Amino acid sequence: MILLSVIKRDLAAAWREPGEVLNPIVFFLVVVTLFPLGISPVLSELASVAPGVVWIAALLATLLSLDMMLRADHESGVLEQMVLGTQPLFLVMLGKALAHWLLAGVPLVVLSPALGLMLGLPAGALATLAGSLLLATPVFSLLGSVAAGLTVGLRHGSVLVGILVLPLYVPLLILGTEAVKAAARGEPTDGPLLWLGAILALSAGFCPIVAAAGAKITSGR
Repeated sequence: MILLSVIKRDLAAAWREPGEVLNPIVFFLVVVTLFPLGISPVLSELASVAPGVVWIAALLATLLSLDMMLRADHESGVLEQMVLGTQPLFLVMLGKALAHWLLAGVPLVVLSPALGLMLGLPAGALATLAGSLLLATPVFSLLGSVAAGLTVGLRHGSVLVGILVLPLYVPLLILGTEAVKAAARGEPTDGPLLWLGAILALSAGFCPIVAAAGAKITSGR
């Protein structure tokens, strides 16, 4: 199946350059762990801002890694072959987004409970923190695939990717932080999490198609 083939290929290619895979993860860890030095080491003071800190760090770490989604394939000419090939291009772009999420999104989800606990977040909110990121990080990658498809091959393309996707990430940031804050207060979190799930479903349906169209436009096909 083309989807699995693209995922396996991208994962194997990424691990040949582990620096690009580790950079966003290290950035995420550094931002969150250094934050108490600039605010306060008192956990009660950190707990109120912990959801926003972890979420913003995850968002920025994802932005750092979006450029690697299509750059290597464009430089090697593989992307043009994919555009001209007989396989559905939207499945190729979906596979690339999923591979990016496995490399850049899943580690953030796994690390987030430990970092939330370090910032004084109540234990009852840690599952919501990880769950909200689990719903949102695939959307980060899917929206990023659209921006990457539209900007690949352009000068300063990585900067343009950030400009394009950052406004689209803001609703996810608001919903995610509100869900974690509600969990920390012992309130229901169904509303924000359901909205995140709905956005994920819509993104999974539309983003690969738009990303494929963008890749065709930038390749001149």
